[in-house]
Order: sequence, then structure tokens, then C-alpha cells
Amino acid sequence: MGQVVFSAQDRANRGSAEAKRLRRAGRIPAVIYGRKGASVAIDLDAREFMSGVKGISESTIVKVAINGKVHDAFVKDTQRDIKDGNILHVDFYEIEGDTLLRARVSLNLQGNPIGVREGGILETPLHDIEVECFPKDLPERLDVDIAGLKANQAIHVRDLALGSGVKLISNPDQVVALVKFAKAEAAPAAAEEAAAAAAPAAGAAAPAAEKKAEK
Repeated sequence: MGQVVFSAQDRANRGSAEAKRLRRAGRIPAVIYGRKGASVAIDLDAREFMSGVKGISESTIVKVAINGKVHDAFVKDTQRDIKDGNILHVDFYEIEGDTLLRARVSLNLQGNPIGVREGGILETPLHDIEVECFPKDLPERLDVDIAGLKANQAIHVRDLALGSGVKLISNPDQVVALVKFAKAEAAPAAAEEAAAAAAPAAGAAAPAAEKKAEK
């Protein structure tokens, strides 16, 4: 997938009235924030942004072209209308190529674990990790092969293969994926249920036997 480029233009006026006017014109009001706290108000073509933003994660670097000047940035936040899902506002965070940054990288689990096929239950408590690196080294996502996981086995953050120049910030002992074996736990429960069901039947048989003996 090639790098996504959004065309934008400076937005001189701010405020709710201006934002509504832009949305009626098929534009999305947005702000691009710099590392030193500066911000620039811009607006984007709504259709172009809706199309380009699909599949973008928090660690995806996009390009924002403002009046011919290109900025590398993250899409940090999108505000949507709760009624129709349309995007109301976008926040970008500009990055600099020669400056270390911290970002969260999503985890993409791949494969059907052996332990699950044998009756285990897959747990995936972690969906992203935090790393530090230069923008050029930042992975868009990390693919994690979990097909080989057996019952009572786990993959931890420390087991992930990070690219050169990428420093892990998250706790290395956090669990990414774990297969718990449930068969051994299910057997006693099934036995208890069977015993509970049999008890009333046995109790009901006793009075019948007593009545027969009285005759």
C-alpha cells in the first residue's frame, strides 16, 4: 500500500458556523498540530478523506499537502456524527523525519492456533504496543503468527520481532495471545450436572418401590 496523500487548504476562519458551511460544501474542517504546540487550521475534501482513511491505523504516516507544502503526519483523531457516521472534524499530528517519536503499533494476529483446534480457548488481551523510533523505521502494524500456539502456551510482547531501529516501550511481559485448555475443566462440570440430574430421578423411584412393597 502506497503512502496516502490528502490535499488540504488553509482555513482562515474558525468556529461552528464556518465548520457547518464547510461540511455543506463537502469539506471537512481539520487541524494539523506541530511538535512545538503550533497548529494550523485546514479543511479537506470529504470524499477523498473518507476513501483514503480506510485501513489507516494510529501508526500510519500520511502526507498532508497544504497549498503545495507537504507535511508528514499521523491521523490522531476523527470526530464522527453519531447519527450518520459522517466525519465532522480531523486532528493531524505532524512529525519530523529526524526526530525520535513514540507511537502505538497495532498487532495483527494471523493463523488458527493448534490449541484452539484441540478444544482450547484463545485469549488476546493486547491489541497494540508502544514503540520508539524514527519515522522511517515505524512499522504500520506488526503481523503475529499464532498458528503454532498449543494449549497453555502464550506469546508475550518480548517475543515480537521488531524491525531494526525500533525500541520497545511497552512492558515485555504483557501477553499478546494465550490458549487456555478447557477440556479438563469441562469434564468435572459435566459430571456434576449429570449427578444433579440423576438425584431427583433416584429420589422419585424410592417412593414407588415402597408403595409396591406395601401392596
